[in-house]
Amino acid sequence: MTSRTGSPPPTIGAYLSRVPRERRPALEELRKTIRSVAPEAEEVISYRMPAFRQSGMLVWYAGFKDHCSFFVGSGVVLRKFGTELAPFKAGKGTLQFKPKRPIPVSLVRRIVRARIAENESRASSKRRAAKSSSKKPQR
Repeated sequence: MTSRTGSPPPTIGAYLSRVPRERRPALEELRKTIRSVAPEAEEVISYRMPAFRQSGMLVWYAGFKDHCSFFVGSGVVLRKFGTELAPFKAGKGTLQFKPKRPIPVSLVRRIVRARIAENESRASSKRRAAKSSSKKPQR
């Protein structure tokens, strides 16, 4: 369970062991779904929550006392899937769900793919900008 006090969990397994038992299967399924779309992504703890990083942060997820959350991390992606996410939207970038009514796997997959594309595009733009600035003549 995410907490603002105490030490952050050192691993994803440690985090999941702190989540209420009835929430764990939903989070493990979400984790498995994300991993299936982003097999090259690194799993990390960020903001005291499990997250995936690939060319930047992709997504986060968390378990709380009365719900689970999926953090998309992109306003662009949230708008892209707006209608489909409406039943789950609970904040600026937070999607809340109950384990008995999870976010559909196909929607999670499309969100993660969109985030990968967004991160790759941003990383590519940065590489192009760095390359062009390094080619400027020196005075």
